[in-house]
Parts: sequence; structure tokens; C-alpha cells
Amino acid sequence: MVRQRQFMSRRNDQVALTDMRNYAEEAVNLLGEASLDDLAEDRVMELALRKLVEIVGEAATRVSEET
Repeated sequence: MVRQRQFMSRRNDQVALTDMRNYAEEAVNLLGEASLDDLAEDRVMELALRKLVEIVGEAATRVSEET
């Protein structure tokens, strides 16, 4: 049973880490070459980027301390 929990923990960590990478890449792609001034003028982009960063943070909380 312990072995199964270790496998599930590693699997869950992998899923969370994959989510973190995917959403971070999406944020970088969305931002593109935009400057801070561009971002300040585009509320929708700002909110989208904030949400993506929030999702990355939530996924980070699912990664075990061992990882």
C-alpha cells in the first residue's frame, strides 16, 4: 500500500508540474513582446495573465515537499 501511495504521489506531482509548465508557457506566449506599458493599457490581458499565474501557484501547492 505504501508503494502505491508513493506512485500516486509521484504521478500527482508530475501532473502538477506539467500543469505549471503549460500555464507558465501560455502566459509567456500571451505576453509576447508586450511591454509593461502595453500591459498597463490592456486590462483584459492583465487579468488573463494574473489568472494564469494564479493557476501556476495553485498547481505548485499540489507538489509534494519530497519533489
